[in-house]
Amino acid sequence: MRWINAWPGSSDDCVSMSPESGTVLVVDDDAAVRAALKFALEVEGFRVKLYDGARALLADSALPTRACLVIDYHMPGGDGIDLIRALRRRNIMLPAILISGRVTKHLRGLAKQKGFMQVLEKPLSDAALVDHIRGALSAAA
Repeated sequence: MRWINAWPGSSDDCVSMSPESGTVLVVDDDAAVRAALKFALEVEGFRVKLYDGARALLADSALPTRACLVIDYHMPGGDGIDLIRALRRRNIMLPAILISGRVTKHLRGLAKQKGFMQVLEKPLSDAALVDHIRGALSAAA
């Protein structure tokens, strides 16, 4: 939410930005990355659910129907490509963004082929990630 001149007793109206409709599901094995993404995305008005890996997300029987996935590529026990394959086999077609510390042309092509809408390299630009999430949620509406 953004406030303009919202001091107590101010005669100016406050301007608020409405929260996004939809949830961002963040899957990353790094607790610091999860915490940073949760903070940055909640500041932008998103609801956020965190998962420490593919197994945790796949075990969640209450996934929201309107959501965007943000999935790390390198995780123990499988990678982000494996996770999106498993989700698609379950007919879970949520829009997805792949994040990685090292994005190659091969990874970008493979990710797009497997259904990721976007591939972003860490460190992430908050603005780029937010724009892509908003686009994904708008497209899924």
